[in-house]
Amino acid sequence: MEAIKFNTNIKCAGCIAKVTPFLNEAVGEDNWEVDINNPSKVLTVVNDVSEEKIIEAVQKAGFKAEKA
Repeated sequence: MEAIKFNTNIKCAGCIAKVTPFLNEAVGEDNWEVDINNPSKVLTVVNDVSEEKIIEAVQKAGFKAEKA
């Protein structure tokens, strides 16, 4: 499996808490992380789920994601 990276607007621990249930359901609990220290707020996903499904999960939580 290859890591897929997305630029997001997930900017704090509270935001991560909000998106967690959506991403856990879409890609699995230990298959993603957000680097809020990176200016692009990079979400990294290691899973074979489609990019569209990941973006949709982030959007359902009220955030934006685009392929980095």
